[in-house]
Amino acid sequence: MKEKTKTILFWFILIQPFLDLYWFYNGKLAEILPFTLPTIIRILAVFVIFCMFFSQKQNWQKLGHEKWQLAYFALLIIYSALHLFHVRNFNSINPSDYNYSTISEVFYLIRMLLPLLVIFFTYELNFEKENFKKVITGISGLFSFTIVISNLFIISLKSYETGFINSNIFMWFFNPNIGYSHMASKGFFNFANMVSAVLFMLVPIMFYFMFENFNWKIVTLNVVQALAMIELGTKVAAIGLVGGIIISILVYFAHRFLFKNIQKNTKATIAAILIEIGSLAILPFGPTIQRYNYEIYLAQQSDHNLTATNQKLNDGLKKYKGKAREQFLRDFIKNNYQEYALNKKFVFKSYPYQYDPEFWLKIMKEPGETRMQNRYVERAMLNQVRNYNNNKLDKFLGISYTRETNIFNLERDFTSQVYSLGYIGMLLFIGPYVAILLYGIYKWSKNKKARTYLVSSMLLSIIFMLFAAYYSGNVMDFLTASFILAFVEGSLLVQVNNNRNKT
Repeated sequence: MKEKTKTILFWFILIQPFLDLYWFYNGKLAEILPFTLPTIIRILAVFVIFCMFFSQKQNWQKLGHEKWQLAYFALLIIYSALHLFHVRNFNSINPSDYNYSTISEVFYLIRMLLPLLVIFFTYELNFEKENFKKVITGISGLFSFTIVISNLFIISLKSYETGFINSNIFMWFFNPNIGYSHMASKGFFNFANMVSAVLFMLVPIMFYFMFENFNWKIVTLNVVQALAMIELGTKVAAIGLVGGIIISILVYFAHRFLFKNIQKNTKATIAAILIEIGSLAILPFGPTIQRYNYEIYLAQQSDHNLTATNQKLNDGLKKYKGKAREQFLRDFIKNNYQEYALNKKFVFKSYPYQYDPEFWLKIMKEPGETRMQNRYVERAMLNQVRNYNNNKLDKFLGISYTRETNIFNLERDFTSQVYSLGYIGMLLFIGPYVAILLYGIYKWSKNKKARTYLVSSMLLSIIFMLFAAYYSGNVMDFLTASFILAFVEGSLLVQVNNNRNKT
């Protein structure tokens, strides 16, 4: 039964890229059921693994001896009950109450629990290194080849905006005026940031496989993954590729010359350096640099022609009082939000200007560079919503994931979960990922047998993923990324607690 359970978990993690296809979350497929089909499949799959694992009497007995695990599970139940009781009553300036739904919130809490269970099962089932390699290389190949091939044939979805790209990577070098939104490719996946974070996380592990056993297949996979990360066009992918390769090479050198527990691999070293050089050569022509330059240009231009507009605003504010002032301000924001480079979605949908025009007046008075920082405006909107509710417990128990995402999903994980779940919920649901990383670092530093090249690569990959989650957001709340992270963390626990570790 153990081997059957392990096999199901193996395939379940491996198919995560398929469960992130764009059409599952948009269009008719997303409307078939109250919840998305991939989420339902994932819940059922984890439930099957749970039943198979605990169908063995010894596993129940073993769990009974792990008092801290039972205590943690009890804390999750108590917190969830308190959270649901707390968020159901909320003072909202928006009559819709940001479309809060208790059912959706319960569903979210279940979703957050699933990857934690995967960590537990991966560790308890004791995944072998060879199966770990098959899963990681499989995930890398599925994401990377999909992005690269769809870009080549110009059938990829855009990483930014909606629709399909209109140029492939070869066209970048001949037409500098394509525009980053028409170049950046995410294949057929839902969130470019999430895919970027996953590929960033896989960089050190994929390079470990190349240094461990150099062959044309693993070199090809690393090259294709590098191309995919360039074509994604996100900052996380670009930084993750260039910085990740350099750090991965340094980790190899540390184990080769400092710890002296791996063999020399000149071919892999040359290949790694060539991939880095090739990436640096292509990036200036790609969407990441174009987007960066465009954002600088917009920030510089956003304040250049506001003198007359600001004068009109100030004259109106002086002229009108009371309700007339509010109506003037509403009309002004509606007609001039673009002059201030405000995100239309923020102004009209996330935190509608009609209900709180004074808030948007404060935002409009900020410098152009600040107004264009989405994360700044996102946090400002969430703070305003939380302040209006005026409940101190919001900081500890959250305002609910449902409300937060219906306002706007803050693009900074950990902080995002503080708003949705509160500090307590963030620590309970997100804290374990950090705790396992710290535990792994502790075991690596104290136990020479755990100080292997594989463990170092795993630790580095987890650090990369958590960095990407904080830097770009849209990672920890999305099951594709969190399941893959959970699988790596469960495998890390197997390695650091296994005295027979080798490389």
